Amino acid sequence: MKNTTRNIFFLSCLALTFSCTDLEVDEKDSIVIPDTDEGFGGVNPDQTLNSAYVDIRNTFNTQEALYALSEVSTDEVLVPTRGTDWGDNGVWRLLHEHTWDPTHRDILNTWNRLNSNIYRINQLLAPQSQASSQQIAEGKFLRAFSMFHVMDLYGQVPFREADEGVDVDPSVFTASEAFDFILNDLNEALPDLPSQGPGAGTLKASKAAVHFLLAKLFLNKHIYKGNESPDQADMNKVIEEVDAITAEGFELQEGFFDIFKNDPDSETIWYTDASVATRMWPGLHYHQVVSDYTSGGWNGFATLAGLFDLFEGPSDTNAEGSGQEERRGFVPAEGIGYGFLVGQQYDTLGNALNDRAGNPLIFTRDFPALVGNNERTGIRILKYHPSNGGEATGMIIFRYADAYLMKAEAILRGGSSGDDATAMVNALRAIRHASERSSVDLPELLDERARELYTEGWRRNDMIRFGVYNDTWEFKENTEAYRVLYPIPATALVSNPNLVQNTGY
Repeated sequence: MKNTTRNIFFLSCLALTFSCTDLEVDEKDSIVIPDTDEGFGGVNPDQTLNSAYVDIRNTFNTQEALYALSEVSTDEVLVPTRGTDWGDNGVWRLLHEHTWDPTHRDILNTWNRLNSNIYRINQLLAPQSQASSQQIAEGKFLRAFSMFHVMDLYGQVPFREADEGVDVDPSVFTASEAFDFILNDLNEALPDLPSQGPGAGTLKASKAAVHFLLAKLFLNKHIYKGNESPDQADMNKVIEEVDAITAEGFELQEGFFDIFKNDPDSETIWYTDASVATRMWPGLHYHQVVSDYTSGGWNGFATLAGLFDLFEGPSDTNAEGSGQEERRGFVPAEGIGYGFLVGQQYDTLGNALNDRAGNPLIFTRDFPALVGNNERTGIRILKYHPSNGGEATGMIIFRYADAYLMKAEAILRGGSSGDDATAMVNALRAIRHASERSSVDLPELLDERARELYTEGWRRNDMIRFGVYNDTWEFKENTEAYRVLYPIPATALVSNPNLVQNTGY
């Protein structure tokens, strides 16, 4: 992901608290450049592009916002209130229950962050900034990435040109219009981006990263265009884009948890130098510590037993050597485990840990409810391991196994390929030391994506595409169909009359 001599951007990103539909900010804010007498005078392309990558880092450098909307609203991640811990005025419970409203913290913060990312790139891409062809290509990819998420989460995208003042209400793209805009950005970016295979360089935009986002775009096209089912031509495009990634040298890698170390691997297509602490510590208990992070975990995030049960292995333990498949991980007799942590937890000397009240630290499968939990309820998930560094950086955004499974899915949805979807899934399962399937259909493919990609930020997107996001699961009874989209934040509606609240809110 990763190379040991990665290029770190030192430019700091100022906190943005405005709604990006009404960009009234101070002159000192780096996202706005004072106009000349002739109007917008452009920005420094080097500094602005570097800042745009920092924007991506900051988007992922938290367990809130985009991650919360993408994972906590699904059957993969649960943040139960433990006594008074993780109450946070109910924001986590509302996401899991699908009972949020337009004032929800993470709905607003995600909207603001992603739209401010887009506006910064608009300044870079303005002719006045005189960016190079590669800078323009990188900018178009980064704009497409942030716009993709706004389209996916909210179903409409506000857009303000760099030379439009705050007195101009931003125009608004529908999801269908945004799709076309993103597609154009990616197609125009592709020729001027470098070919970049695994290893050093995957921190930046590349042809492979564009192919990945194009595959994701076409796989979900029928959702954004309002069609009932995907077209075969779009599935053929998914296959074509994934094959282009393979041609760049990416391939599946043995050693599942090694992929999430700070070492080069064959699967990371694009990553950000965000701290992976926000994927490690939210679920670990306060008493689970490593040498360079002595304060231990934050004891919040957990998962449902239903996800754990998708994997091969006994239902009552994940102890090392219990016969479980590799991706489910294990709990060793010494130290912090990998994957799914359930049952008794141990310190680095093999001593059984206790919680703060002195009870054995045994993570349980079940919860009494979303509230009223103790410190031990819930299976914990750990892909980025603290043994690699309590504050390590290098969070994967695009991974080859995701692309590989997108291709298998596209074949199942009618795409033409010389490959067979069942054979592809079995090849992946063999590398992950899981048993062979006699056949693979779409529901099984969704389960395989959960087994491979859990907590990597795609579960909501997957569940919507497979038509199960409105189903019920533990502690989620709401089946209101309109919640496949989040509401437009209330403050955004006030500041931009071109926005229209999504149906149902």
